[in-house]
Amino acid sequence: MKFIASHLSLTLFLSLLVFIESCGTANVSKQNIPDTPATPASAINGELVFQSGFEGSCKVIPYGAVNNKITGTDNTLPGLNDWDEIEERISNSHITINYTGGDSTRRYARIIPEPGNPSNKVFQFWLNDSWLASENQQKARVQVDWYGIKEGYREFYQSVRVFLTNDFNALKKFPKRISWLTLSEFWNNEWWVKGEPHGFRITLGIGKPASNESELNFILNAEDAGQKEVWRGDNTNVKVPVGKWFTMEYYIKQGGKEEGRFYMAITPDGGSRQVVFDITNYTHNTKDPAPNGFTGYNPMKLYTSKEIVSFMKADNKTLEVYWDDFKLWKNKRP
Repeated sequence: MKFIASHLSLTLFLSLLVFIESCGTANVSKQNIPDTPATPASAINGELVFQSGFEGSCKVIPYGAVNNKITGTDNTLPGLNDWDEIEERISNSHITINYTGGDSTRRYARIIPEPGNPSNKVFQFWLNDSWLASENQQKARVQVDWYGIKEGYREFYQSVRVFLTNDFNALKKFPKRISWLTLSEFWNNEWWVKGEPHGFRITLGIGKPASNESELNFILNAEDAGQKEVWRGDNTNVKVPVGKWFTMEYYIKQGGKEEGRFYMAITPDGGSRQVVFDITNYTHNTKDPAPNGFTGYNPMKLYTSKEIVSFMKADNKTLEVYWDDFKLWKNKRP
């Protein structure tokens, strides 16, 4: 009996240790490991809003005097795949391709057969020069404008495949740091809207950390209206893949300093997922008493300075990006 009692005591003791350890592990996981982005997008209990691989009848058409827009349906996908329908369903404005000037000899966006893989279509951004654009600056831009979202998204998740052509390798020799080469922007209230006092922007881009020759890295920052920086999240450990396809995923949750979250990961084709950013901080204007979600964003963008474009042009290079397999989910939590 003593043996049995002793054995039971040991068993209870060990069980208690396992219970305590598991509780501690759960707390660590909750604090340090993202509960939704770390799982496949299909497992986040979100609602698929839109998807397109730029196949089927998808094409770029003129829109207004300067800009373009995408129209058509990717019928290789089962639904939520019509660029014209998505405008009416979730936006108060058209989804356009915005250049703020220039002409097709300096920049364009097109849907083309993927070079080397003509059975697949891709969305091509191309920059070869700069021009006098917005804010009276000489610069260069190609971007998708998706503004006026009827229900500001408190929480959303995006996935897109990206290919930066080999010409991007030339930027490793740019003779200065690079702090402005934007790939995406996210707006919790667009700050140029009349009467909007609480604009906020998160900007994701490509950077170079030193003036000497160095690898390219991802850069990130958040700003209140007036370009007042709230936080920054550069990552020089994860290198930007050049000359190969990779999938780029974002997860954004509206919140204050302790609740807001921006998560980004990349997965090179044939490689493993790498977490680039996992930041807890403001994802709305720091003075906004009643934030109402992300009302607009630029899911695909190529935007930079005159100096960078001139450097590339002098080397007979262009800034060229292919996009594919774009998907957007929302996961509203009241």
